[in-house]
This record gives sequence, structure tokens and C-alpha cells, in this order.
Amino acid sequence: MSTPGIVVVGSLNADLTIYTERLPQPGETVHGNGFAVNPGGKSANQAVAASKLGGRVSLIGAVGEDPNGIMLLDSTASAGVDVSRVRRSDTATGVAVISVDARGENSIIISAGANGTLSPADVDFAAFRDAAVVCLCLEVGIDTVVAAAQAGHDAGATVLLNLSPYADVPELLAGLSDVLLVNAHEAALFLGSEANIPSADANAEAWEPVRSQFADRGLQRVLVTLGSQGSVVLDSLARGEQLTRIAPTRVNAVDTTGAGDAFTGAVAARLAAGDSLVDAASFASVAAALAATKKGTQAAYATLEEVTAARDA
Repeated sequence: MSTPGIVVVGSLNADLTIYTERLPQPGETVHGNGFAVNPGGKSANQAVAASKLGGRVSLIGAVGEDPNGIMLLDSTASAGVDVSRVRRSDTATGVAVISVDARGENSIIISAGANGTLSPADVDFAAFRDAAVVCLCLEVGIDTVVAAAQAGHDAGATVLLNLSPYADVPELLAGLSDVLLVNAHEAALFLGSEANIPSADANAEAWEPVRSQFADRGLQRVLVTLGSQGSVVLDSLARGEQLTRIAPTRVNAVDTTGAGDAFTGAVAARLAAGDSLVDAASFASVAAALAATKKGTQAAYATLEEVTAARDA
């Protein structure tokens, strides 16, 4: 019997990355000390991460008829991802211009390119028939994301929505999302100006208003990432504790670009394998940390064996 499937719908970008001692201030020019062109895009990254962690992954997206498009198709396919539903477009492949400083922190500007041509018409329900998890982000049009969420919902899959890069989303999309994955900034934007996102070590009472606000918006299971503080699982459906803290995995970070996508892909892989959201988040913490110990994105992602070994160490 084949493993349950993961369908990732969204973006593929060529990452144009320059390394520098520190990120420039507005209007400032600084010297770089290295440059690389690598495969990226949040959805392609998440698909590769999930595949390297044992998932059976299909990617729906669009690339241009250019060398960057060929690079992206080759990189995702070589990681075991089914790219048969990645459409070739006459629009140039999307790009991300990334600066990475000596601490591994980054700043990113994206240009959608072919990603902007992905439409609800590209969402083929046949791709979702045996999906256990549908993984979505917001680097493509909201209408396409809604169509994919609806297809996943209709197929009985767990719809995992990574609310990044942040945009206001319609109530329909929130209602179709079984798990929302956000960082603290995205959580505050989603809940509104009066939202107060506590620190990871805050008690359950401090987090209760946040959990309640998400539930009022139709989100019953939410995973809030808090950077170096780890993450928090808010689960209104849990029979016991509705708040679970996930400890951070400490590493010497080299490049945090794509670490969030490694986290999302790992969550998708473990949910598809039958893990609880808490167990999936704990596993993803290690996968994301390992990704930050190497330069780049997809090539830096760990295998299932590597994550398992790090957890056992």
C-alpha cells in the first residue's frame, strides 16, 4: 500500500542570494561576500522538505520556459516530488532576491513571475483524490489558494495553510483550513490590532484569549512559531491540554532562509504519516533547525534519517 499523499499548491522561485556581513539600512550600500542562484519558492521548498522526510508529494505550480524553470523542475523532481502538474508558462519564472547576514538572518523580495499565472483552473481535483494533507501558502493568488483548499476539503484531506507572505484571507479560506501555521507577526495581523501574542513561556491563561480569537475566526488548530523561543500549538479540539509548548532546537545558524518552509514541509509530512499536531511540530522543530545549519534552502533540508538521528542524540 502506498503512503498517503501530500499535495502542495503554490510557488516555485529562483533564489538569487547574496551573503553579506550585515544587512543594509535604507539607502545604504554594503559589500557582499558571496552569491548563489538556488531553487526556491515557498511551495517548492515545502514540497522538497516533505519528500526528503518520507512524504509522497505532488506539486502544482507554474514556471517559465527559461533556465530557472528548468532548474526548479530538476531540483524538485530529483528530491522525489511529482512535478507532472507544474505548468510551463510564457511568463518568466518567479524570483526571490535574498540578502543573508553573518548571523544567518535574511531579507527577501519576491517577484511572482509565472507564479502569478497560477489559477483555479490549474487545480485539478484528480490530484487530491488520495491526499492526506494539502499544503498551501500565499505566494500565489488567493482565488487559487481557495480553490485548492476547497479541493482538499472535498477530498477529506487535512488542509494546512501557511499564512505567508501575509495577506488578508477570506472567511471561506479560514473555514476550509484544518491547521493554520503562522509566526507571531502573522498571528497578530490575522487577529487584528488588539491581539497580544504572548511569549512561548507565558502560561495557558495568557494564551487563552489568542486561542479563543482564532476559534472565533473558524480556526480550531493553530501552530504559532516563535523563532528562537520555539512554537506553541493551540488546539481547540484537544480533549486535554489545548496549549502545548514546543521547545526550540538549538543550533549554530548559518542561513535561516527557507527554515520556515522546512518546518512547514515537516509538519505536512508527519501529519500525512498520522502524527498528532503536537508530535508533528516537535519533529518539525528539529528539521527546521538542521536546515539553518547550511547555506541555501532545498539542498540544506534534512532527510528523515538525519532528523531522527538528531532527535535521538
